[in-house]
Amino acid sequence: MAATPQNPAAATPRRKVSRHRGEGQWAVGHFTPLNGNEQFKKDDDGLNVRTRIETIYSKRGFDSIDPNDLRGRMRWWGLYTQRKPGIDGGKTAVLEPEELDDEYFMMRVRIDGGRLTTEQLRVIGEISQEFARGTADITDRQNIQYHWIRIEDVPEIWNRLEAVGLSTTEACGDTPRVILGSPVAGIAADEIIDGSPAVEEIQRRIIGNKAFSNLPRKFKSAISGSPLLDVAHEINDVAFVGVVHPEHGPGFDLWVGGGLSTNPKIGVRLGAWVPLDEVADVFEGVISIFRDYGYRRLRNRARLKFLVADWGPEKFRQVLEDEYLKRQLVDGPAPAQPVERWRDHVGVHRQRDGRFYVGFAPRVGRVDGATLTKIAELAEAHGSGRLRTTVEQKMIVLDVEEDRVDSLVEALEALDLTARPSAFRRGTMACTGIEYCKLAIVETKARGAQLIDELERRIPDFDEPLTINLNGCPNACARIQVADIGLKGQLVLNDQGEQVEGYQVHLGGALGLEAGFGRKVRGLKVTSDELPDYVERVLKRFQAEREEGERFATWVARASEESLS
Repeated sequence: MAATPQNPAAATPRRKVSRHRGEGQWAVGHFTPLNGNEQFKKDDDGLNVRTRIETIYSKRGFDSIDPNDLRGRMRWWGLYTQRKPGIDGGKTAVLEPEELDDEYFMMRVRIDGGRLTTEQLRVIGEISQEFARGTADITDRQNIQYHWIRIEDVPEIWNRLEAVGLSTTEACGDTPRVILGSPVAGIAADEIIDGSPAVEEIQRRIIGNKAFSNLPRKFKSAISGSPLLDVAHEINDVAFVGVVHPEHGPGFDLWVGGGLSTNPKIGVRLGAWVPLDEVADVFEGVISIFRDYGYRRLRNRARLKFLVADWGPEKFRQVLEDEYLKRQLVDGPAPAQPVERWRDHVGVHRQRDGRFYVGFAPRVGRVDGATLTKIAELAEAHGSGRLRTTVEQKMIVLDVEEDRVDSLVEALEALDLTARPSAFRRGTMACTGIEYCKLAIVETKARGAQLIDELERRIPDFDEPLTINLNGCPNACARIQVADIGLKGQLVLNDQGEQVEGYQVHLGGALGLEAGFGRKVRGLKVTSDELPDYVERVLKRFQAEREEGERFATWVARASEESLS
């Protein structure tokens, strides 16, 4: 049929019309599970798996575990199967999950706000030695992570942790993960506001609550009243940042929609000031929006950052106020630019009560159970009953009297835990890597430790604040996109044309109020063996070309590709 003014459609072939099932948003009536993850969550809440672990799996062993529990619901209690030894990085993406699974677990102990007592740390260390072959890494989300955990031992580990007020509840899974908090909350002399009461109220109200245990994906949060902006608020789903309102006084600036992985986004301000006693209400409103409006169709678009990007901050705030809070939020100011470049609290610092806290740096977060018990003993011997973990894989001893500080610093040094680290020791982080992680392609922890040693030897006078973050895969657990030097693990070709472990290089990323993802130089990849040479080369060029007071990230933005290669 020829096209006519009355029949324009005849000019084009007829399209097949497919019915779009939406994005799986509950708030618009899409309750039918659209993928396997949504189906197993609908079939049984992840929190319910604890009973099966205690009554069936721990008694019958690994082979008795239902696959949907093994690779799904057990995450709701902080358990992932770890990587089977001997599987190289080239097979990570091609093997089936059951081929990658070892019969041992990673277990994550959530430490909300990074807050620990010496008794709790001692128990963590004892569990590590008895059940985890000594493993106990400090993560960049203030948790402690074990490996080599047997399913038979999980109930006993839970009993010991819970006896001292610790938990693995929702440490993983599509849940509200650990709540990051300033490690010096309530003690720092320069603190704007102490967010600890809000962390505690959110824990009481949200964690383990089945109203929030089936989210589209993981939900990461942070609360800090420190002017150092010390909780990486820019890359959390929701964050509360200490500010002073000109009329209402100290409170929090509200951020939403941050996150990294393969599609990184910096969080956005909603322009709202939240008083301390309303933080938990606003948190509940934001997580409820995520639960109800979050995209559940595709896992790679299920984080809150995609909803925020589509809606924009104005609509997000309006929905939060109109549908969830039922009231208007107060407009408020942005946080001030930090005056210090380091945000990790390493070193010796005076508290508001006249005592001191001492922050120290393990190598890339790698410690062990015996060391943790010794740290607890040292803290107690120097008058402290409290410690903190940080989002930079560091640890802090609180409440040390002035005349005990030097003794504590020396005792920590004897454990290779320095409060006076080099820029490289202080600024280098690494994820778990191929040693235990099923997603990893390359080694990270040992490589990061070796890199620190090499750079300290080669450039001993380098004292500029610098972050070097190593990640074993593209998922950015070690925050590679916001590091001065971010190293994303992948297989690369060496000079002989052989496929070997290496890294794609990201340069000039940053957190803070000048947060950004830096730049990638086209084709810039290095093998693991070449890594120390490359980093030494680019840092010496920075030293030679920088202007007075210039930050590494600023230099990277203007440097030639030749200088960065």
